[in-house]
Amino acid sequence: MLHHVTLRTHDLEGTRAFFEAVLGLEAGYRPAFAFPGYWLYGNGEPVVHLIPGAKLPPDVNRESIDHVGFLLSEHDGMRARLEALGMAYSSMELPELGERRLFLRTHTGILLELVFKDTVADPEQPT
Repeated sequence: MLHHVTLRTHDLEGTRAFFEAVLGLEAGYRPAFAFPGYWLYGNGEPVVHLIPGAKLPPDVNRESIDHVGFLLSEHDGMRARLEALGMAYSSMELPELGERRLFLRTHTGILLELVFKDTVADPEQPT
């Protein structure tokens, strides 16, 4: 079971604000480490840790995490939130898994996959 993900970012404040606005995570308790950062909580657990990182050009030869996935509810509500925030996203329907997914990037380029298992596709809603 995945406990948390730690993301390095050159923009701690902006990345924190992004996760708060888009996913509703909230900054909370973090031990007094010798370096700055945030622990962002969802459902009472610190699921995203943010720490400083340099802005480096992409390098496909360097090992890295490709994306981070979050299991969420209320697919249509999230779409409405992303549209209200003016955020670009793409969607994927996986009816064989009973899932719908939304993909978006943080303002610093981290790919997020939002997975929804609790809903079925609305035939009136374009994908």
